[in-house]
Amino acid sequence: MRKPRAAVGSRSRCRKQASSQEGREKRALSSSQAKPSAPDGLARQQEEVRLQAPVSPYHLFRDTAEVTVFRKSLLSWYDREKRDLPWRRRVEGEVDLDRRAYAVWVSEVMLQQTQVATVIDYYNRWMQKWPTLQDLASASLEEVNQLWAGLGYYSRGRRLQEGARKVVEELGGHMPRTAETLQWLLPGVGRYTARAIASIAFGQATGVVDGNVVRVLCRVRAIGADPSSTLVSQQLWSLAQQLVEPARPGDFNQAAMELGATVCTPQRPLCSQCPVQSLCRAHQRVEREQLSASRSPPGSRDVEECAPNTGQCQLCAPPTEPWDQTLGVANFPRKVSRRPPREECSATCVLEQPRALGGARILLVQRPNSGLLAGLWEFPSVTAEPSGQHQRKALLQKLQSWVGPVPATRLRHLGQVCFSLLTLPPGGPHLLSHQADISSIRSGPGRTDPSGHCTTWSSLADPGGVSHRCCLHRHEKGVPCIRGPAARDLQGFQKIPGVHPVQMEKAQRRPASPG
Repeated sequence: MRKPRAAVGSRSRCRKQASSQEGREKRALSSSQAKPSAPDGLARQQEEVRLQAPVSPYHLFRDTAEVTVFRKSLLSWYDREKRDLPWRRRVEGEVDLDRRAYAVWVSEVMLQQTQVATVIDYYNRWMQKWPTLQDLASASLEEVNQLWAGLGYYSRGRRLQEGARKVVEELGGHMPRTAETLQWLLPGVGRYTARAIASIAFGQATGVVDGNVVRVLCRVRAIGADPSSTLVSQQLWSLAQQLVEPARPGDFNQAAMELGATVCTPQRPLCSQCPVQSLCRAHQRVEREQLSASRSPPGSRDVEECAPNTGQCQLCAPPTEPWDQTLGVANFPRKVSRRPPREECSATCVLEQPRALGGARILLVQRPNSGLLAGLWEFPSVTAEPSGQHQRKALLQKLQSWVGPVPATRLRHLGQVCFSLLTLPPGGPHLLSHQADISSIRSGPGRTDPSGHCTTWSSLADPGGVSHRCCLHRHEKGVPCIRGPAARDLQGFQKIPGVHPVQMEKAQRRPASPG
């Protein structure tokens, strides 16, 4: 294991190292400035006009005294109530800045769309296996996928490793030190992750906004408009930057996220335990609504209610969504409408070598390196029309390109599978409803696709899976199905009693061996 750099030395040497690090970042940053970062032309002008619209003071922190009270109350609560989490312990005890940043980076990537309780074990195993950037950079993608198996959203692990290799190979093994350079230079690092690393690892006074912080800020300032809209998102980031404690930015950001995760929860929030309840507009609204029927004349306006001079406030809920007395503070934030499921159909084949050496084996095909479930392994399949016409012919042609001659008479239809996938493209989350016709066939020797498509034969009995794990089981009506966690992905399929997992032997580009 490579030893960390010494933290002592002459001041001139420290200045030289800092200057060298800054120079590397500037050169790398300048080379990446070609990235498009904003719309142009008329669209940009229209967006700027809309974002410059005045915001009611009701949704803001109007003086420094209020901000100071918020910071002090939140940090005092966090110091008493924060959860003991492995990434926090590791960061607190680490003096090497690059290792600190790496430890934060891994935790933040794993925590995206994943619960803390699930992440803890994965994080501990990851840091035990790859404690430094250099260790991760030298690992193979299959090793990364194997450890990540079951955590979901597998592109996260791949991009994390790509980022580690870039730091080692192009940045001299040193993490970028600011949120701006982190976001520009590291693949898969967006605005939130960059600011989380910069504030927690390097002490940069920059605010963060994740799902928990969105909920906290929308309730504290009674923001009822769509939080995913550009206007509201910009306002939330502005509030987060205004509130962050310059002396303890990392602790403050973690405290805001902790508050949203443990107290200011989506349903049944624990308002009585909230350290900033006295500053919460949503809580004030609840109290006002409870008193309004008996003590306020109809149509009267409380001095603490939003009262824009002209028109509808752009941060308030639209008139079409009235206050729901039963929800209380959970009226905020506004629920974002989800896109309808995108339907997709495919013809899938389970191709088996029953007399292979060491036991029966099946054929797995590697998905493309980009797009949905990039680089993972699956049963051979082709996109098909819902009507099912020409599925058999298209599937046979594809199979023959992968493994050679396949007798059409041995292709037997088994049934149909329906499942859902929750994906996170740049445009936002959407649900993919997938329908697959499953067929089976027993075959002899196979081969590599002439186009370079990666295929491999996988043992039904070998427990040493690498990147793709799935299960076949019998439905109540006797139809073979593939089952996985709801609204997640095709990896990490639940093990069902009496069902044998289908797992990879070695995920490498090589010809399929005969059975």
